[in-house]
Amino acid sequence: MSDRPPSLNVWHYKPWWCQPWSILLTGLGLIGASWLLFQRLWLTGLVAIPLGAWMGYFLLLFPRLVAQSGQFPQDVSEDERG
Repeated sequence: MSDRPPSLNVWHYKPWWCQPWSILLTGLGLIGASWLLFQRLWLTGLVAIPLGAWMGYFLLLFPRLVAQSGQFPQDVSEDERG
């Protein structure tokens, strides 16, 4: 067993498609695609606003809310994972 205390990290419990890198790449890719497709700043802005809110929620707010809820299990040590 490890001597370090267990840490609360929501990303250890999420699938690969819901990791910070995949959320960021998806959001930025969709915003970039809207620019390449339409080349209109106002339309790209309309795409970027909800995607920015989505990314902000899942990358910034969601992990804090999970940590504050007290309902999330603590990390399992390396030995117990198998």
